[in-house]
Amino acid sequence: MELRHLRYFIAVAEEQNVTRAAARLHLSQPPLSRQIRDLEEELDVALFVHGARALRLTEAGRVFLTEARAVVQRAEEAVQTVKAVANGQSGEIHVGYAPSLTVEWLPRTLRLFQEANPGVRVQLHDLSTQEMLRGLRDGKLQVALLIQLSARVLTGIRFEELHRYAVCVAVHPAHPLARARRVGLEQIDGERLIAYTLADYPEYHSWLSDLFAPLGHPPKIAEEHDSSTSLIASVEAGRGVALVQEGFDCLTGPRLKVRPLRPAPAPLVVGIAYRKEPLSPATEKFIAVARLA
Repeated sequence: MELRHLRYFIAVAEEQNVTRAAARLHLSQPPLSRQIRDLEEELDVALFVHGARALRLTEAGRVFLTEARAVVQRAEEAVQTVKAVANGQSGEIHVGYAPSLTVEWLPRTLRLFQEANPGVRVQLHDLSTQEMLRGLRDGKLQVALLIQLSARVLTGIRFEELHRYAVCVAVHPAHPLARARRVGLEQIDGERLIAYTLADYPEYHSWLSDLFAPLGHPPKIAEEHDSSTSLIASVEAGRGVALVQEGFDCLTGPRLKVRPLRPAPAPLVVGIAYRKEPLSPATEKFIAVARLA
């Protein structure tokens, strides 16, 4: 039994006449009558009572009509769903992101994407860099929004630069450096430095080491935190200062003061990463929107 048999049966049942059903289906009458007989033989059930001018459904035929309509409708829905996914008009994508790096432009990206692709669901995952890399490699994430990493770390993954941010220091509003218009790295050197955890953010620690290299010694890290939330809380409590990117105050508001480093070191590069393999249409559309946001 194939879907066409169900469609033939539905047409005959609704028209109650093989001739009219054949015209509706753009078939000749004899093949359609044969298909209906074959269907009844396969089911071993009489579906119609044959009258002089019309066909009437048997009790079994009425039940089968209800079920046949449901099957055909479900098949049509499945076809439309598959086409929508193939065209990027439906589906779901999972996006890993670092809140502190994307606070300015991720909301804009999401808004533009959802306006253009209302049938696609975007699932956001607040993750560390290492978690995002694992998510990309095991297929749990389609894209990740993160800081630029070394080519060695990005094996098998593509990275596109989206934004660059100046390096800044975040301090408590009452801290002496909060009143400075700009801060030198040597002024940070004597402060308690609050950083992200080495296990989750090894690239941050490598960046700190490169940043402090002109001073002739590695950074003196007093505390490590696994999220921006706890790092902000520690700086707000007056436990130290943190080196962050321009725009970090979008997360902190007036709770902290963010001051640029001078002379300015190389900016932090943030972008979008995805696997080097064919992408779903919805993923390609998300990446395209992120490039413009």
